[in-house]
Amino acid sequence: ELEKLGLREDVDLHVYEVPVEYQTVQRLIPALWKKHSPQLVVHVGVSGMATTVTLEKCGHNVGYKGLDNCRFCPGSQCCVEGGPECIDSIIDMDTVCKRVSALGLDVAVTISKDAGRYLCDFTYYTSLYQSRGRSAFVHVPPLGKPYSAEQLGRALQAIIEEMLDLLEHSEDKINCQHEH
Repeated sequence: ELEKLGLREDVDLHVYEVPVEYQTVQRLIPALWKKHSPQLVVHVGVSGMATTVTLEKCGHNVGYKGLDNCRFCPGSQCCVEGGPECIDSIIDMDTVCKRVSALGLDVAVTISKDAGRYLCDFTYYTSLYQSRGRSAFVHVPPLGKPYSAEQLGRALQAIIEEMLDLLEHSEDKINCQHEH
């Protein structure tokens, strides 16, 4: 749906479907970062428990015990051996949530600090580790429970545009500080 809607004209949007497989995530996420060198990667995952669009603040390294779609689970139960326990996104999710909620879209947006210790959290941590925090993860409820594809697409469009806006303004401040 987001691919149909697109983003601002100055944004190249690349959409990939990531399989629910630990080993594929460990191979694919670094390869995509290397291929595109993006300003930001936003992962979107469906959560059967979600009733809102949920912005995840951080990814966790350990505690992965569930089998993936290939019936595999990392023996170490972690994403990156020796990596930090938790990595926060550099995106201020509280601000994104407030800004998107103020737009009056017919979608509720909330914040979370626990993406669930399964493939969503595993993917998020892997991407945060790869990007030094330049990643985001958005959990969405299943289609129709309660939102349509169009509603979710518009919400994701607004969320990503707010994230890019925050990222661009924070980099302006960083660059400004380095010049003085």
